[in-house]
Amino acid sequence: MAQKPAEQKTFDVGGQAVMEGVMMRSPNATAVTVRRPDGTMVTKLTPFVPLKEKHPWMGKPFIRGIINMGTMMYYGMNTLEDSTKMLGILDEEPSKFEKWLAKKLGKGVDKIVMGLAIVLAIVLSLGLFMAIPAAVENWMKAAGASPIAYTLVGGLVKILILVGYMCFCGLVPDVRRTFQYHGAEHKSVHCHESGKPLTPENAQTFSRLHPRCGTAFLLIVFLVSIFLFLVLNVILPINNFILRFLFHLAMLPIVAGISYEVLMGLAHSKSKAACRLRWPGMQMQRLTTREPDEKMLECAIISVNVVLNGFPEGCEKTPEGWGVFRNYYESEPGYVPPEKPADDVPADEPAGDEEK
Repeated sequence: MAQKPAEQKTFDVGGQAVMEGVMMRSPNATAVTVRRPDGTMVTKLTPFVPLKEKHPWMGKPFIRGIINMGTMMYYGMNTLEDSTKMLGILDEEPSKFEKWLAKKLGKGVDKIVMGLAIVLAIVLSLGLFMAIPAAVENWMKAAGASPIAYTLVGGLVKILILVGYMCFCGLVPDVRRTFQYHGAEHKSVHCHESGKPLTPENAQTFSRLHPRCGTAFLLIVFLVSIFLFLVLNVILPINNFILRFLFHLAMLPIVAGISYEVLMGLAHSKSKAACRLRWPGMQMQRLTTREPDEKMLECAIISVNVVLNGFPEGCEKTPEGWGVFRNYYESEPGYVPPEKPADDVPADEPAGDEEK
């Protein structure tokens, strides 16, 4: 069934787990595949032009990390919205309050719900990972702790909150299932990068941990921020809690830019030192990935095939233009759907003009 393509793409393919599916992203397109309750899989292919092609300065080292963080947040939220639409979750009749709110704001219910989710996520992130550690640092500073001591403790608090948050999310059944799709994403990317044919059997043999994962990026962000603020707190100590919080917030783009370069450097290096340095981030992924089943791997493989090669000729489509697949191999380049068999002549009727 599966055929190994004649030529493998050399650029990085990354992705994201979504509700009952996987998104894969290439340099010029995204493909989202979800499995519907009836067992069929639908895929949305969205081409785009990278910002660095429109504005070359956005692809420069350190700047590209800041741009990447912003674009991934944007595309990530849009992808989650797309996956819910593809599953039909947003097709339910909105309540009277939702209709009233949509009428007052002039936007659809789905846009309002997604907007509120984004706002709550930002507030939660700022509160958990910035305000609380900044408050701990401020309290320790007031107690007479040295810049080195309160910076290290503040950084440790961030990491402990991150680990605790991930552990808590893993206890929620729906999130745990999404973590399985996260594992399917990693295994399929590993399989693609190995050059082996993309099949569930081949993908299942690979690790669910990947060096370019966003979970590893988060840990690197926290570690880089500890070292950066350690230096800055020694040179320019800030006593006021509000100023300290705003200072940390303002430094976030710089931290993201440095962290992205560190992540890419470690991910593409095969040296022993790089393997040791990326080990903590790899182990952190054990909290955000689970072993997937074959059906989950099918979704991930379809997304890889479609984002690299587009829809096969003659692919069945929904009215929205989404591809419809019943097996992963239907998404392979060059796949030809089998011809529908001709209608059989009923046994109790004559086949021609024979005499009765």
